[in-house]
Amino acid sequence: MDISAILEDIREHWHVYATMPFIAALIGYITKRVAIEMMFRPLEFVGIKPFLGWQGVIPANSRRMATTAVDLLTKNLVDPQEIFSRLDPDEMVKELEEPLLKAVEDVTREVMEQYQPRLWELLPTRAQRMLVDQVRAQAPKVVARLMREVSTNIDEVLDVNEMLINAMVRDKSLTCRLIKEVATPELRFIARSGIWFGFVIGLIQFVAWALTKQPLIMPIFGFVTGFVTDWLALKMIFYPREPRRFLFFSWQGMFQKRRQAVAKDYGALIADEVLTVRNVMEAVLTGPKSDKLFVMITREVQRTIDAQASIAKPLVALTVGGVQYQEMKRAAAEKAIAYLPETVKHVESYATDALDVRNTIVTKMQQLTPLEFEGILRPAFQQDEWKLIAVGAVIGGLVGELQVLLLLH
Repeated sequence: MDISAILEDIREHWHVYATMPFIAALIGYITKRVAIEMMFRPLEFVGIKPFLGWQGVIPANSRRMATTAVDLLTKNLVDPQEIFSRLDPDEMVKELEEPLLKAVEDVTREVMEQYQPRLWELLPTRAQRMLVDQVRAQAPKVVARLMREVSTNIDEVLDVNEMLINAMVRDKSLTCRLIKEVATPELRFIARSGIWFGFVIGLIQFVAWALTKQPLIMPIFGFVTGFVTDWLALKMIFYPREPRRFLFFSWQGMFQKRRQAVAKDYGALIADEVLTVRNVMEAVLTGPKSDKLFVMITREVQRTIDAQASIAKPLVALTVGGVQYQEMKRAAAEKAIAYLPETVKHVESYATDALDVRNTIVTKMQQLTPLEFEGILRPAFQQDEWKLIAVGAVIGGLVGELQVLLLLH
């Protein structure tokens, strides 16, 4: 080994050697940025299926990611029965009073005009008003009773898991935001760590090239830079789970260290965009278990009509007709259900405050074990992280080969 020859070569090509650590740092940064972008974009597959193309890791696995997130949510953070028991039926009725009474009046008039138009027209306005007021007086009690039944048996009318999964899968960008916004500092760290790790590897590359002058050195070190920096950055996000100390130094996985901030951001996102009152109402009214709610409503409406007819029920059945009386009850129930979506909108603000999803999630997240807490973000990386690392390594190797071409030509 001729040290003087090596030093002479370094002096002659100092600009090439000087750029090595900086190019390695650039490789480290670029491969991290590419890896991050490949996690989230594109939302839909671009290319020729199934293998020639790419779809962001998270959008491509949105259902699996959503299922994992929802399992964590419903098993460790939110108890649907406990959450919905916070809704006070009497308070709900107060919030709904004005639109509810209007809907009841409209339904009563529509049913009477449809099934007994002549009788309804012959009734004096005062008599019509008395009949409507009588039905309106019963409505709050009926709704409160129905609300108690629904909140006690929420699992019968709402599949919470399916509702949450559908909300996230329906909007793939929501699943991406759930990861991206919660893990912004971690993603920024991944990109920046590539610079420092790459620079250190570039210094080793500097020595290796000076000693060997082998063309393979550049692509090999580029490959290693892309591979090692991706792998190290991902590990440093999650490990160690518990704080470690050595002399005056302490360190912990970045995600674990930010537990309070993560809990706050995650709770806000879930409360504002996933487990919302609007999504709950939509799932209750249109979900796979909505028919059970409609059965409850139909039963209560028909029970109310029977109670109003009470003593005069035989006469009513005789006047209206037994079959038509049953049809009238069914029609009243159907019309009540039709008014439901517009009516329940008025309770959204109260229900959001009462459910208090955000603070519930933040509090419960503070109680998770480090392993459970890791499960919030880890699934986004774990299954396909090898792809991200491999892409980083390949890009690093290609940039290294480009360095060789520039050096030799």
